[in-house]
Amino acid sequence: MKRILIIGIGAGDPDHLTLQAVKAIGRTDAFFILDKGEAKHDLVGLRQDMIKEHAREPYRLVEARDPERDRTTPAYAAAVEEWRSRRADLYEAFIRDELGDDETGAILVWGDPGLYDSTLAGIEEVVERGGVAFEYEVVAGITSVSALTARHRTSLTRVARPVHITTGRRLAQEGPVAADDVVVMLDARCAFADLGAEYHIYWGAYLGTPDEILVSGPVPEVADRIRELRAQARERKGWIMDTYLLRRVLPS
Repeated sequence: MKRILIIGIGAGDPDHLTLQAVKAIGRTDAFFILDKGEAKHDLVGLRQDMIKEHAREPYRLVEARDPERDRTTPAYAAAVEEWRSRRADLYEAFIRDELGDDETGAILVWGDPGLYDSTLAGIEEVVERGGVAFEYEVVAGITSVSALTARHRTSLTRVARPVHITTGRRLAQEGPVAADDVVVMLDARCAFADLGAEYHIYWGAYLGTPDEILVSGPVPEVADRIRELRAQARERKGWIMDTYLLRRVLPS
């Protein structure tokens, strides 16, 4: 039986690799890497460095170009589903054409496969299609949320308080909702900027990498700085991945 390992590799620091992830890389025959273009080539480079350090010869690298997603359509959910299906086509071809019987293939996933990532959904779609037989396993990774709270030396949770995880798009539409602690993934619009001083923000970009940027403070005091740093970093690198924790200051 063919096997697929979906391996979380952490938020950017090569030392984020767990021992379980290192062992999984070491038993892989072929690695599937999606190339997101020249602007994000350093993301591919980090994966290749991890493979070179921890994989066992002989192994193979199989690369494909990541499908483009329509970011202009107002039908956001439909565009994401269509993009995921085209990714699933690539996963299916990798398993069918690049793996021999009883071989193991791996996909290295930024952060953790279970948080804000489409790889699992794509693999599950391949399973549902039934065109190729394989088993798959998920190896957990350090999330950007864990890296963020560690770098800011704060905890994700407070006693008896819920945590809400959302996206920048949803925060812009809904606001912080009922939770006093809100984790936001990838906020291109800086939807936090209009919140009042009752919110403290812990913001981080390129977590775990040499380009890491950290800012924290009451939202009105640091919002403009975050906007400026974010714009400068995106202009410089051509891409940005950021995460932040919004925390409502509770009465003493």
